[in-house]
Amino acid sequence: MTPLVTVIERAVSPTLFRRLVRGVRLLGQERLRQTYQTTFWFELERAAAVTEEVILALQPKLPRVEVVGVEWWLSRMWTHDVRVDFHRDRDEALARRTGRERHPRVSSILFLNRVRGGALVVTRQPPDLRNPALAPLPLDGDLVAPRANRFVWFDGRRTHGVLDADNQLPTRRRGARGELRLALVMNWWRRPPTEVPTFEATGTYRSLRVWR
Repeated sequence: MTPLVTVIERAVSPTLFRRLVRGVRLLGQERLRQTYQTTFWFELERAAAVTEEVILALQPKLPRVEVVGVEWWLSRMWTHDVRVDFHRDRDEALARRTGRERHPRVSSILFLNRVRGGALVVTRQPPDLRNPALAPLPLDGDLVAPRANRFVWFDGRRTHGVLDADNQLPTRRRGARGELRLALVMNWWRRPPTEVPTFEATGTYRSLRVWR
């Protein structure tokens, strides 16, 4: 069967990757609990953040598909407290307002560090509301371990989720927090998602800003 995920090692130059990791680590606790709600729109032109410089460097590694820009955010999660259920990426504001599901052309992740567990799972199966973490069971999909500078991309309509520190379904919060798993998440869109600001329009994440 054709793999669901394409994996590219050493995806960006070491210098650019070090700048990215340094900027993310300098954020500390800033918006850590809102990391998945802190999203930005980038039209693939002038980069305002080191994350957007990375996006421009990664674009040639994707299939040649027509996109107008990228929605990006930082994934920062403790592997013993995974707060992301299995899901399909979508235009969240549009879904809330109308119930319509519109998906990105490509979903992608650049892992920033290596941790124990924390594997990404991508599957053809839909999320299942009856199961822990909304995981489809029995779960059948491709697994990708987090490794520094490892880039993965897949069809934006696919279901995906994250396993815990033991690479098991995250069923409940454990006593220890485990390790902080860091990644840059990028959705590549044919049309811009609804109500997503540009990085320049916000005052957040100043350690990521490109100063000119």
